[in-house]
Amino acid sequence: MPNPDAPPPIIRLVTYGPTDVTEHEIDDLKRIAGLVNDSVVTWVDVDGLGDADVVMRVGDLFGLHHLALEDVVNVHQRPKVELYGDHLFMIARALPHDDSHGSAQIAMFLGRNFVVSFREREAVCLDAVRQRILSGKGKIRTYGADYLLYALLDSVIDDYFPALEKHGENLDVLDSQISAGADRNLISEVHQLRSELLSLRRAIWPLRDAINALIRDSGDLISDETDLYLRDCYDHIIQIMDVIETDRELCSDLRDFYLTVVGNRMNQVMKFLTIIATLFMPLSFIAGLYGMNFNPSASTWNMPELNWTFGYFFALALMAGTATTLTAVFWRKGWLR
Repeated sequence: MPNPDAPPPIIRLVTYGPTDVTEHEIDDLKRIAGLVNDSVVTWVDVDGLGDADVVMRVGDLFGLHHLALEDVVNVHQRPKVELYGDHLFMIARALPHDDSHGSAQIAMFLGRNFVVSFREREAVCLDAVRQRILSGKGKIRTYGADYLLYALLDSVIDDYFPALEKHGENLDVLDSQISAGADRNLISEVHQLRSELLSLRRAIWPLRDAINALIRDSGDLISDETDLYLRDCYDHIIQIMDVIETDRELCSDLRDFYLTVVGNRMNQVMKFLTIIATLFMPLSFIAGLYGMNFNPSASTWNMPELNWTFGYFFALALMAGTATTLTAVFWRKGWLR
């Protein structure tokens, strides 16, 4: 069953060859059969999965396997490749360009002369491929449907690099803030960043195996020349995985660094309080000693200082001298620096 919050599908059909290209926005699925031509490449792009009946009807028009169509509607699939006789089915996960978190599923079917793609939600990277086709930039219009599948995959994969660059900049900012001793609770930001990197890892890691399977077990649907381009996608995925692992290690290092900074700050506070308590310990002893209620008139040994004219000033001077001596000792030992 489709997600009830999924947007209604918008269907675009693009047919192209080396010299011509046409684009149609489909409001009646019956039009698709009349627009498909075996002499050109056909790309049907379904944006939004709010209507499962539309997905199934599009699948029937191209003879797509019903099990694969069920995976299209259930959008929590891992990237994978499956071969169904005369067509293959592939799932990739694209990054959103809005403030939403997580990745969006993109399901693609490759046939002899067609590609059918289903987007969970808007993926700007696929729109860039469509603009390349319409404008005739590059060599995409001189190749077959297998190259179109590569172009879509390459666009999805390359979209990870700006996201990783942004995460790297956030790591640098957090490192600077922690080094400066920022009072904010930065550990939650480090944890959030690490969670986002983990989400990226889950999206890109299985795609490596899917690309590898696409290169090895695609039958004759993908030409040897397109295999070379797919190997380039595989290399890009390895680079992305290396960057993700490095950034995750940096997150762990930043977390340890933050805890160390907080611990050192707490140690400084405890050191200061310990010095204050140490200074007042002898003063408390002196004040407690002269606060005892012994009667000097009962014995000459009973606190004779209480009868002195300057007994009070003597006690204050003794306290001040003790505190000054302790402070000088602490300073010479470097405890106050």
